[in-house]
Amino acid sequence: MDRTVVLVVDDEPQIRRVVRHALGEETRVIESATGRDAIDQAAAQRPELVVLDLGLPDLAGIEVCREIRTWSATPILVLSARHSDAEKVALLDAGADDYITKPFSPTELQARVRALLRRSRIAPATGAVTALSIGDVVIDPVKPSLKRSGTSIHLTKTEWELLRAMLKHAGRTLTHRQLFHAVWGNSSGDMQQYLRVHIRSLRRKIESDPVRPKLIVTEPGVGYRFEHDP
Repeated sequence: MDRTVVLVVDDEPQIRRVVRHALGEETRVIESATGRDAIDQAAAQRPELVVLDLGLPDLAGIEVCREIRTWSATPILVLSARHSDAEKVALLDAGADDYITKPFSPTELQARVRALLRRSRIAPATGAVTALSIGDVVIDPVKPSLKRSGTSIHLTKTEWELLRAMLKHAGRTLTHRQLFHAVWGNSSGDMQQYLRVHIRSLRRKIESDPVRPKLIVTEPGVGYRFEHDP
């Protein structure tokens, strides 16, 4: 069976070594120490996952992320020594799928890598959103219909568009800007306020306990995530 190919981009050899050891022998690791080489390797090798450090000597990691995302849907896990919400938002807007802050434990890295690979392999190639069942909730975005414990629940057009956007990227945190543009396009307005109102309404309809949501999770200062692991 072919091994999973992962591109690890970091200018520090010791970090690349830690990541390589954490990924294990079942993974074929390609290493890059610069942004330009990483872009070339991503294009030539077509890895199933990219682990990308933000602090590179020639290009900012976020620029590497933007470049790869223009032609590839490969999951990108960002390594960052910074912790600000603004940076998290910027890298997610640039196309990153997840981030992990340094220092990190090998077990946390392994868990995030497994989750990204699992979602990318299960997600339909067309990006279509299919019906799914979670506990007593059954969602069919195509019909569309939503049922809880067998009872039909009405969603507004806006709520459906918001839910579809999150389902399409289940498990990935979408920033306020990404969600707002997915639903309202280029309209102007208070993004966070609009989303807060509609997310609150959606949670009342879909969550068993809206005060302690388990499906629509808030990433403070960043955005929202539909937490469903296929």
